[in-house]
Amino acid sequence: MKANSKRVNALIKLGVHLKNYNPDDEYYGLLKKQVHQAIINNGWFTAESIRETFSSWGNLLVQDTVEKWLTPYSFSEGSPSKTIALILAGNIPMVGFHDIICVWLSGHKAMVKCASKDLFLLPYMTSFLEHEAGEQKITFTAQKLENFHAVIATGSNNAARYFDHYFSSYPNIIRKNRNGVAVLNGTESEEELIGLGKDMLQYFGLGCRNVAKIYLPRGYDLNLIFGAIFSHAEIINHAKYGNNYDYNKAVWLMSEFDFLENGFFMLKEDTDFSAPISCAFYSYYDNMEDVKQELQTHKDSIQCVVSKLDIDGAIALGSAQQPSLWDYADGIDTLRFLEKI
Repeated sequence: MKANSKRVNALIKLGVHLKNYNPDDEYYGLLKKQVHQAIINNGWFTAESIRETFSSWGNLLVQDTVEKWLTPYSFSEGSPSKTIALILAGNIPMVGFHDIICVWLSGHKAMVKCASKDLFLLPYMTSFLEHEAGEQKITFTAQKLENFHAVIATGSNNAARYFDHYFSSYPNIIRKNRNGVAVLNGTESEEELIGLGKDMLQYFGLGCRNVAKIYLPRGYDLNLIFGAIFSHAEIINHAKYGNNYDYNKAVWLMSEFDFLENGFFMLKEDTDFSAPISCAFYSYYDNMEDVKQELQTHKDSIQCVVSKLDIDGAIALGSAQQPSLWDYADGIDTLRFLEKI
């Protein structure tokens, strides 16, 4: 059975609503208020980053795209709906919304525990959906989760260890830290490198899809990367980002690490995949097959790969924070999981 048409139509209406968001329009007064509260509550959220999030969702939630996404699945409306506990992250605006709409479209009930850093935007979105569809299947709670049938939880590696222990007896999806990776070969155009800059610095680099590690051919001129991110120089004026930059730079200087910096971003040669805020790690390679093997070996640390090269699953430079609806976090098909509950 196809997804409930009322829910699908509600989702598409939300897409139009977000795409046309205008804080100067009285019609958006309530959403504008929620945006304001979200920014006050989380110093990493800005009006610009939230607008980017709305625009991305507005471009995704169109009829053809939603129908293409849902075509492979069947949902049994006749079966009693289960309650799915959702524990969401709060690193970038609305980061848990995909999980919510997956549960919503599957016909199950969602019991949502938002991150303390993202309390205002998601309830607005779900209220819009429920009003349009004329049904209530989503609740929010700050209390201990009880009376649920399955769990989808996202958090740090430390939090994931707790989740694994606490929710081991339930069907679950537990997500840990991952990062985006870029692979260059030196033939990238200026436009592609500017796209890489966006992949690294959009949302201040806080997203699991942001590029934190770059593979470079030996001898690559690192000034090309600094040039590509020059348009982001104003980011240093953001208080929390600037503080992180100063702190990480001081730590690396005191540790006598070798690194390069341009006044607002640092590059350091390192084998790790997760770099501090305002930094990216890079590694040189001599053979592309070695890079492909390393990506495969460390696939559990990688959320996405951006590259123009022939690498399995690679996406275009500049598109790290523009996943499709079917680009599931950690490569785990959330709708298929819900379909089988």
